Amino acid sequence: MFVINDRADMAELIGAGLHVGQDDLAPADARALLGPAAFLGYSTHNPDQLDAAASQPVNYVAIGPVFATASKHKPDPIIGLDDLKNWRRRCGRPLVAIGGITRETAPAVFAAGADSIAVIGDMLPENCTATNLRLRMEEWQLLAQT
Repeated sequence: MFVINDRADMAELIGAGLHVGQDDLAPADARALLGPAAFLGYSTHNPDQLDAAASQPVNYVAIGPVFATASKHKPDPIIGLDDLKNWRRRCGRPLVAIGGITRETAPAVFAAGADSIAVIGDMLPENCTATNLRLRMEEWQLLAQT
């Protein structure tokens, strides 16, 4: 499945899923544009946003950052594994953890209750050759199967 971040117009154009954040198109508006069958996710960063997401027409809710992340200019406060575990009980939808997750920390994130994880920084190996990239993807696939 291909999921586009923030751009409902592009997702609609190519029939992709869409992920929106707190400052993007509202999930209800995105759902109206994409239709009832589209895959739609929504980012949250604290308990109030997580609770509010329960009334949104989304397929999954993302929560984070779980750990420190370098991919955001001004990231929200780190939630950590304890809050992830506690907040998991508040969310009746599939929960995607995001933010600073690596191959080393992924098992603990799953153990804390995440149904899935989103990764940016640890996706590419330092020496990014075709062979090393294939090996890194295989490492991630093995983690997802455990």
